[in-house]
Amino acid sequence: MPGSSAVPGSRLSRLMRFGSLASGVAGSMLAEGARQLAQGKRPALSDLLLTPGNVQRVAEQLSQLRGAAMKVGQLLSMDAGDLLPRELSEILSRLRSDAHPMPMSQLVAVLNDSWGKGWEQRFSRFSFTPLAAASIGQVHAAQSKDGQRLAIKVQYPGVRESISSDVDNVATLLRMSGLLPKGMDVAPLLQEAKRQLQDEADYLKEAEHLGHFHQLLADSPDFLIPHAFAEFSTPNILVMSFADGVAVESMEQAPQAERDRIVTLLFGLLLREVFEFQCVQTDPNFANYRYQQDSGRLVLLDFGATRTYTRDSTEAYRRLLIAGLRENRAAITEAALEVGYFKAENLPKHQAMLTDLITQACEPLRHQGAYDFASSELAPRLRDAGWQLGADRDFWHTPPVDVLFLHRKVAGLYLLAVKLRARVDVRRLFEGYVM
Repeated sequence: MPGSSAVPGSRLSRLMRFGSLASGVAGSMLAEGARQLAQGKRPALSDLLLTPGNVQRVAEQLSQLRGAAMKVGQLLSMDAGDLLPRELSEILSRLRSDAHPMPMSQLVAVLNDSWGKGWEQRFSRFSFTPLAAASIGQVHAAQSKDGQRLAIKVQYPGVRESISSDVDNVATLLRMSGLLPKGMDVAPLLQEAKRQLQDEADYLKEAEHLGHFHQLLADSPDFLIPHAFAEFSTPNILVMSFADGVAVESMEQAPQAERDRIVTLLFGLLLREVFEFQCVQTDPNFANYRYQQDSGRLVLLDFGATRTYTRDSTEAYRRLLIAGLRENRAAITEAALEVGYFKAENLPKHQAMLTDLITQACEPLRHQGAYDFASSELAPRLRDAGWQLGADRDFWHTPPVDVLFLHRKVAGLYLLAVKLRARVDVRRLFEGYVM
């Protein structure tokens, strides 16, 4: 985990960080331009902007700002990744790792503000060293007076209040830098990012999602969901039962059958979320999953990014997957139009390219038996197809945000399946939803 750094709490201090970042990038561009001109070169603007130093500078500053500044980078990197310049994707992908934790003095101030002085008397033990630090908050281990092990998520100061301005500042920075294509309409995504982040910053709402998924998965002993303690929780602090487990990606060397089972459970869960619950935890970060090797249970963490879907929208997804399963291109095009992957006025060639991309993405559905994600070249093929479509500036279309968030979850599961070299009978899992 990176070393601690104070979170800029006020809007002014956060705005000054953005200004410092912009001036730092500009200064680096001038220095690099002078150096190349002295060597007799005529550097392109993009070459000056996307130096390793500037890439590192942008990633580091957004990481230190945390909150929406860091989260919007994560959202863009997952949702529009294959359509963005590689250099921007590199910057944004760095924001998926751990953030800088708060220094202890700032942490204590946040706890005092939320719980009042003397709060430590509620616990027999409280660890001030965080277990993890992410974009919205950091997690600490504790123990209640009655011996209950607890995981306590503490929100960074100023995060909720700065969401709207941070999202706008990041978008402005990316546009001014030229890293976002001019024709790309990210306004709907950014607006939804603000709404989603407001939800994620409300820890009482996340506690409700925890309780809801407890009920939804009451019949599934393969999953463990922490219990939220309402008496301790506030909008800025979420207190949960502590759930042991190893990082799911650390199971890379586990027996093949165990790796297959883990990923099969997660694909099955996603299908239930979409088609049975109409309620999906859309954040695919690997850190949201832990695995208990002794019990074989998957621990599900972080329900801040939970979204509900209408029955009509999930039915459209179902028709799209059935068309992909049957490799019916006309039906794929029709369902993709209904879902919102493109519009009726999009050029036929773009509709055909996107239909090709969706057909390829449904390859695991069509495969008889277990699909071997490790030996598959599906991910690079989809990436190349996405780049080909994205390179055509006549096709800049941002699908509905619900589509993007679901796409984000599916893409994350694909990546995990590849990382664990899993073999999953996706067709068998989906057949129960084909009518």
